[in-house]
Amino acid sequence: MGSEGGLIAEPQKKLRLLCLHGFRTSGEIMKKQITQKWAPQVQEKLDLVFPDAPFASRGRSEVEGIFDPPYYEWFQFNKEFSEYENMEECLAYIEELMIKNGPFDGLMGFSQGAILSAALPGLQSKGVALTKVPKIKVVVIISGAKFRSQSLAEDAYPYPIQCPSIHFLGDQDFLKNPGIELLSSYVDPVVIHHPRGHTVPRLDENGLNKTLRFLQTLLEDATEDKQEACRSLLEDIKEDKQEAYLSSIPAAS
Repeated sequence: MGSEGGLIAEPQKKLRLLCLHGFRTSGEIMKKQITQKWAPQVQEKLDLVFPDAPFASRGRSEVEGIFDPPYYEWFQFNKEFSEYENMEECLAYIEELMIKNGPFDGLMGFSQGAILSAALPGLQSKGVALTKVPKIKVVVIISGAKFRSQSLAEDAYPYPIQCPSIHFLGDQDFLKNPGIELLSSYVDPVVIHHPRGHTVPRLDENGLNKTLRFLQTLLEDATEDKQEACRSLLEDIKEDKQEAYLSSIPAAS
């Protein structure tokens, strides 16, 4: 009810997501990509935080001349993308970001950030990462893929992941096939196809509607969970009061 009824309307619930940018870009660049391309109807359902990765770029960025520096990277890797450097430091850094800026409902990632975002629910469930923060409830994956290191993959994708996920796959993206392979690691993933390449896409009518339905379902579930938690708390308080009252009654002699 609005102010005419004497009550202030409760602020609209939004999904708070930590956004992990692409390789050798930045949080500011990803912010521009999302805010300039995604419709206001999507953005109004999201509370997005765009940090920079922990390591300064160690080489040329593919976005030079398009977006201004500085550029950052989350971790380093070999040509085959099977060996990684500074992975432990990267995971600890993300956890610290979530502690300082949270709580978060989940993660959004593009490219290198999407590979991380897609792996973190599994790593968290195995106790390998994010052990000090709440469980990830949702991931938004834009141009994602799986880690190729067998040891890391065993922890990241131990079984089909129950975490709700939405995946954006570009027809011209060099990560299209790896992105399709990633889908099998998630239970009931929502998939948005677009005709572009390795980029944050603009959403056509179908993509926009599917994205809005996905986000609205999560928001409704979160509201129901909150209401159930409140009901449970009230029941606990009621039971505590009853126990306190009964214990205050003198026993019959």
